[in-house]
Amino acid sequence: MTSPTPPTRKLFIRTYGCQMNVYDSERMAEALGPSGYELTDSAEGADLILLNTCHIREKAAEKVYSELGRLRALKVENPDLKIGVAGCVAQAEGEEILRRQPLVDLVVGPQSYHRLPELEARARGGAKALDTDFPEEDKFDRLGGRPKAPRGPSAFLTVQEGCDKFCAFCVVPYTRGAEASRPASQVLAEARDLAERGVREITLLGQNVNAYHGAGPGGDWGLARLIRELAAIDGIERLRYTTSHPNDMSDDLIAAHGELPELMPYLHLPVQSGSDRMLKAMNRKHTAEDYLRLVERVRAARPDLLMSGDFIVGFPGETEADFEDTLALVRAVNYGQCYSFKYSPRPGTPAAERDQVDEDVKTDRLLRLQALLTDQQVAAQAAMVGRRVGVLFEKAGRMPGQLVGKSDHLQAVHVEAPETLLGRIAEVAITGTAPNSLAGVLAG
Repeated sequence: MTSPTPPTRKLFIRTYGCQMNVYDSERMAEALGPSGYELTDSAEGADLILLNTCHIREKAAEKVYSELGRLRALKVENPDLKIGVAGCVAQAEGEEILRRQPLVDLVVGPQSYHRLPELEARARGGAKALDTDFPEEDKFDRLGGRPKAPRGPSAFLTVQEGCDKFCAFCVVPYTRGAEASRPASQVLAEARDLAERGVREITLLGQNVNAYHGAGPGGDWGLARLIRELAAIDGIERLRYTTSHPNDMSDDLIAAHGELPELMPYLHLPVQSGSDRMLKAMNRKHTAEDYLRLVERVRAARPDLLMSGDFIVGFPGETEADFEDTLALVRAVNYGQCYSFKYSPRPGTPAAERDQVDEDVKTDRLLRLQALLTDQQVAAQAAMVGRRVGVLFEKAGRMPGQLVGKSDHLQAVHVEAPETLLGRIAEVAITGTAPNSLAGVLAG
């Protein structure tokens, strides 16, 4: 006797923050599929709304509470609607969310979303459901295989979670836990499955992805060995990884950048500051000179590498001289793109208890830094004009007959091209540049 098919329900997920949250949202939707849930692109009319939250940005928790307040009208209109909070704010706030917002039915941390079907069933039965544990079982084992629906040509694949670095500004060790790496066989199986469904480019994800040390034949594998095995999978033509820590850029990973054509010439390598005094205060455990020498080594292996990074300005104790050191490092590296932020305290982190830099000073420094970074990005974009690059076409553009894809260097490229090229890589001659994208024509 077969089990009855569960009724079809609508699931809406709002995803905040990093690429790992995008991946997590996909897996949460897959986990709830057997319970009858199908994704919808609108909160109106949904049977379950999940906010998959991020705790990195300023006032992250308050922004989640504000969003929950906006959802109250939907709950009044449909009392059967269930609302859940997932991700890092859920992990950090826990039961406080249920106390402050009674309309919330379930709260689940990023290490427990494989338990979503159980939590949803409890919430559907009228109980409040909370799970912010760090369970012993592997959530990826519990999630099992992925549905066989076709995919877009690019996909994220989480290989590592958590961090043991304890940078003074960061909540990740508290919300995602200690470093943990998925077994190599599990990652390779998921990658093969993605390739079978049309994925041509995989971005490997981890809070500290180049610290990957997953179990494999012969002992633990590092990220370089994992990438080499992934590159051998039929159908996988491009590989990327993010986010990395300078202290975990091993010799074999640097070598892989020069030896594997599938590993794209793009590296996101956060440094946060160019001041040794600030780096020590941040507990980064490297110096500015260490970072610069590392960039030299990677560029020696792959001369066409485009560098990306992260910077924090106004960290507690930062002086104008410290900030000038950051500007000097930026000039020395010459980034193709970057992310930069004003420091904002995260409760429970060491830096939150220190004397803070004046907000006006932070704003001034951020504007000056971003002006320099923008100049570098514009120059990097302009340098592409006249070159031929591979472009993986992902979607239709805004103009009729136009497709949009990503270059080897992760730059958006707009091209007049037939729809038959969607999901494929084609050579494009770059003819122009815009602030955040390139224009080109198919190479003859």
